[in-house]
Amino acid sequence: MALSLFLVGCNDKSSEDTLLIAPINQAHTSIDADIRSIILAQNLTGDPSAGRSLPHIDTPKAQLGMKLFFTKSLGGDLDSACVTCHHPMLGGGDDMSLPIGVDAEVVDLLGLGRFHSVNGEHFDGGPTVPRNSPTTFNIGLWDSFMFHDGRVESLGKTPNVGGDDGLGIRTPDVPFGAIDTDAGSNLVAAQARFPVTSKEEMKNFGNFDGIDNAAVRQSLEQRLGDYGDPLGGMLIVNSWLAEFKNGFSEPDGTAEDLITYANIASAIGEYERSQVFVETPWKKYVQGDNSALSDIAKRGAKLFFSSRQDGGADCSSCHSGDFFTDESFHVIGMIQIGRGKGDGDFGTEDFGRFRETRDEKDKYAFRTPSLLNVSSTGPWGHAGGAVTLEQAVRTHLNPQEELNNYDISQLSPNIQAVDMVTNTQHAIDKIVMNRADGITSIEDISLTDTQVEELLAFLGVLTDPCVEDRECLSQWIPDASDTNPDTLRLNAIDGDGNYL
Repeated sequence: MALSLFLVGCNDKSSEDTLLIAPINQAHTSIDADIRSIILAQNLTGDPSAGRSLPHIDTPKAQLGMKLFFTKSLGGDLDSACVTCHHPMLGGGDDMSLPIGVDAEVVDLLGLGRFHSVNGEHFDGGPTVPRNSPTTFNIGLWDSFMFHDGRVESLGKTPNVGGDDGLGIRTPDVPFGAIDTDAGSNLVAAQARFPVTSKEEMKNFGNFDGIDNAAVRQSLEQRLGDYGDPLGGMLIVNSWLAEFKNGFSEPDGTAEDLITYANIASAIGEYERSQVFVETPWKKYVQGDNSALSDIAKRGAKLFFSSRQDGGADCSSCHSGDFFTDESFHVIGMIQIGRGKGDGDFGTEDFGRFRETRDEKDKYAFRTPSLLNVSSTGPWGHAGGAVTLEQAVRTHLNPQEELNNYDISQLSPNIQAVDMVTNTQHAIDKIVMNRADGITSIEDISLTDTQVEELLAFLGVLTDPCVEDRECLSQWIPDASDTNPDTLRLNAIDGDGNYL
């Protein structure tokens, strides 16, 4: 069209400009109008943090939480920390399909190149943790569930309060549906109570082996508080009391009063909740800047939000709202690699939400992740089986085709994939069964390669540039000048020996 218009107006430069540019501007205006109509219809603001009470990283409690997050003193055998699997420079995760928590060859080496020590408990060459590390970025924006299977759950699910609505939080410490009175004030604090109790993630198989969750937490609070008789003994260097006095604004507080696991989890939770990264190009666009998105990203946005009936990919039926998640559970058929949680006949399956509800329709269902910062928070899927974002997208479009064409060689050679095909096929078969039973399920959608590229372009504009900038992220990483209360800070390095 542009060529024919150019030929018509080639003897008149002004008419050439008019004829060539006007249709292009009209096209821009048309797609912007379409997207803005969608934004209006779906009540999008671009900012899921609006209306929430979230801490700033500079607050004393969040600063205390950061030091706790980075210390190996919360690892049962002093060889792992919260940051082991959730480093800001690794997308708030660990940049691996499956984590290596305890018993690593090099304790402070994070991300690619971290391997399980041959001398570690239950060594078989592969990761001991059965699920992908979810990002801590924007963790304070969740209102209903924590973890891939939702085993930490707000019973009230009140919007914009992160579980802090007085209606109770359920955790694995109590029966399904019951209130855990020790959960803490919000979902993030409740979640922070559990990595330390996992023998694969932080507890290990030594000092705390064979004791229950309450005893683990009691030993940790006594270890940091330098009181009682904690398993594994006291810390050689310990100035945590001064840190807790400052963090909780209690200058006269005692260790027994201040250094409790409830306070440890609360402080870690404040650090995590301060990780708010929502300043995306998409937010700028939603709030009025048409130039914030490229043309291909705009076409991807229209595909993303449009229904199948309107020629779209129907992504927003699950990835809805400003946080891009319905906070619900769906069977997608993402590739199941690694050890799994030990369900089914093979012991390497993972039944997902079914493990909590025991509702058959929930078998192989996992929580819908937020898509904010998605381009920086891979690998993707509950087991990290999608090593590229394109692979994750194509799995949603046709999980059977993706399984049939899956290239195992793309995985780290230490990941057990022996039951991958069988286990993933069970999940895909479950999608088919759920459809037949009238349970709303993801449907296969055929898109062209160009449309997939457009979707990927849109997903890219959901990322806050800060999460890819070391200087910007430095606020959430302890500096060498910061106090190191036990000298056990994890000083993270990558596989090349560079500090993260």
